[in-house]
Amino acid sequence: MTQPGPGVMPGLEPVAVADEPRPREEGASWNGAALHTQLEAFLARENQKLIDFRRDLHMHPELGYAEHRTTQQIVRELTAAGLHPRVLPKGTGVICDIGPADGPTVALRADIDALPLMDEKDVPYRSTVPGVAHACGHDVHTTIVLGTGLFLAQQAAAGLLPGRVRLLFQPAEEHPGGALDVMAAGGLAGVDRVFALHCDPRIEVGQLGLRAGPITAACDKVYVKVTGPGGHTARPHLTADLVYALAKIVTELPAALSRRVDPRSSLSLVWGRVAAGSVANAIPDDGIAEGTVRCLDDEAWHKAPEMMKALLDSVAAAYDVEASLEYVRGVPPTVNDPDSVQMFRDAATRMLGEDAPVPTPQSLGGEDFGWYLESIPGALARLGVRTPGSAEEYDLHRGDFDVDERCIGVGVRVLTATALTALWEGRRSTGAEVGDAVSA
Repeated sequence: MTQPGPGVMPGLEPVAVADEPRPREEGASWNGAALHTQLEAFLARENQKLIDFRRDLHMHPELGYAEHRTTQQIVRELTAAGLHPRVLPKGTGVICDIGPADGPTVALRADIDALPLMDEKDVPYRSTVPGVAHACGHDVHTTIVLGTGLFLAQQAAAGLLPGRVRLLFQPAEEHPGGALDVMAAGGLAGVDRVFALHCDPRIEVGQLGLRAGPITAACDKVYVKVTGPGGHTARPHLTADLVYALAKIVTELPAALSRRVDPRSSLSLVWGRVAAGSVANAIPDDGIAEGTVRCLDDEAWHKAPEMMKALLDSVAAAYDVEASLEYVRGVPPTVNDPDSVQMFRDAATRMLGEDAPVPTPQSLGGEDFGWYLESIPGALARLGVRTPGSAEEYDLHRGDFDVDERCIGVGVRVLTATALTALWEGRRSTGAEVGDAVSA
């Protein structure tokens, strides 16, 4: 077994990488052994630089649509490599094309924003911005896509890239809205497939969590306001018992909604805030309920607002109150294309070994990568960032979240091989000549 290049964290053994890539069943489209050699040489030179870049982002986190410094750092690195990045119209986020435009195009997406959380880690690269931290790994995603782009730029300069790779450094994933801005700026124009990695602290470094079909859920917000004439609690029959009606809405809507859709869609309505009245002996004239709707099925997601409005009107009419619904779209479910997942699997096996791809469960968390997959095929994979054998229990969206930085080199290997796999599959599907994309 060979080992990756330098940049390994002190005290940790390197992650092993397979010497020989597994050939595809129908013949390799590119020289995997040569790619492996060239990637290892690239990482031997650049791995520490990538780690330093990630730590710099970690120390200077920026919230959605305020990622100006992050954008400048990305543009600087890409420009220094001879590329021509363009900043999105709102001033944050970057799109950058690599390679010829006369073949298939594959996009690689990274989200660049941070979270409004305190960084609670005691590390040299702790956040210097009070109340803001990269507690979801977006600094890692950005670094991996950057590293992948820098390597592929070298391949393109040597005439070895069989198509175009588009780097999407997306703002405001946590906001959300950044994915829609990328699309509005033409980020998906001409793109055949799109891929992304997301850190997962439950998976060990050197492994890639894969799942075909829904992997994350739609996440919308709902606001219900109930109004009535109000009155005395001694005479509820002379008015509309608004609090009782609100309670029925809060309890009956989730149950009724779950009976109107296929249970496999995992459609769920969960309330987070309910409020009405100010004193014990007066029936108030208004009340509110706020919550989230989550769903793994795209068809059920599209139908949810109409179904919820009909059910709300039905319950409210039974208790003689008026009810209004504000339904705020968040993100659609992220539904992975099976062929794209297979490309991830083939790439991980080629570069990391047979045991690298592992199954991963569905999550009801939201991810705006789903907007891209509403338009074109692609896949989101979960990148292992947990130190093998570690007893530490990190999770996303926590102030103590951190990664084993060997995941950066792993991510560059996987995304590079995935992009090349997708490009050569695209050339094959259009009847283009297939050969070795990487010279020995």
